[in-house]
Amino acid sequence: MRKNRLLVLVLLSFSLVAFICPPVSAKSKGNLLSPDRILTVAHRGASGYVPEHTILSYETAQKMKADYIELDLQMTKDGKLIVMHDEKLDRTTNGEGWVKDYTLAEIKQLDAGSWFNEAYPEKAKARYVGLQVPTLDEVLDHFGKHANYYIETKSPDTYPGMEEKLIASLQKHKLIGKHKKPGQVIIQSFSKESLLKIHQLNANLPTVQLLEAEQIASMTDSELAEMKTYAVGAGPDYKALNAENVRKIRSHGLLLHPYTVNTEPDMRRLLNLGVTGVFTNYPDVFHHVKKSYKK
Repeated sequence: MRKNRLLVLVLLSFSLVAFICPPVSAKSKGNLLSPDRILTVAHRGASGYVPEHTILSYETAQKMKADYIELDLQMTKDGKLIVMHDEKLDRTTNGEGWVKDYTLAEIKQLDAGSWFNEAYPEKAKARYVGLQVPTLDEVLDHFGKHANYYIETKSPDTYPGMEEKLIASLQKHKLIGKHKKPGQVIIQSFSKESLLKIHQLNANLPTVQLLEAEQIASMTDSELAEMKTYAVGAGPDYKALNAENVRKIRSHGLLLHPYTVNTEPDMRRLLNLGVTGVFTNYPDVFHHVKKSYKK
């Protein structure tokens, strides 16, 4: 009788564990938007090692097994979408002034790599000198369907029509449509209006709402419920996350991809809190942490 009771208790324990931590199904492994997936998003490419937002940075990120490469968009004077984080040219090129005041041809003359060698002499390489600012189309041409793209509409108020141009480019490269891989392209923005516009232009294109630290502190359940109507996830400043707000965000069925997480202790802390991915300048480091992480 005692053995039977022990057997029942053991079986109940296994059942409880399976209920709380169900195994990741084969279907979930292939679904980039599954809450069971933990995603590595290469922030501006492998920007901890290579000049950010360059083709070389994205190639390096893919070699480091990043799930996504991140693209920030700006628009030139002649209406071309380029991949650059800042609205100004000064920090990451040898140019100066606002992107919107230069044509694509003028921006193509700039050096987008030498600044990295100067800022990080211990990581400097001769091949970084003379790297170009890529256009969105050039990145999509180069990687095609062999990459997953996490694209941010930067300063959309400054660039009217940015969303339409983005959708047109994705369509041209056959990266969106009924039979495309779910989640191959995710659009993110701090601008709720920009995401709503994307949602109106293509309701099947997943969007993620970026959030500043102070927004997380005051986020209510009703605001999160509203976010769920147009976005699949939230992208907050990682420093603002704690057990309580992670639980609250995840309870609304939202994916959670904080930015920008660059140290192993922070990566492990966030995984323990329950995030579903991170933005990092060091995709190889997070890939290593994921492999050794056990829930």
